[in-house]
Amino acid sequence: MRTHRYRITVLGGLTETYREVFGDFRVEPNGVKTTLTGELDQSGLYGVLHRIQMLGLELVELVRLTDHPG
Repeated sequence: MRTHRYRITVLGGLTETYREVFGDFRVEPNGVKTTLTGELDQSGLYGVLHRIQMLGLELVELVRLTDHPG
């Protein structure tokens, strides 16, 4: 299955434990929000959305970033 690069923004900061849960992402705190960026296939995307839900985090934004040829 094809992968795409995604930027996922959640409300709040992430504790060290939560950062470990999202260890496969670049985690960037930004004030009251945290941005997770990573490469996912469709199954992986649903998996990370499930992780966000199970941890009780509020999803603010989900963006599939532009694919670059090559």
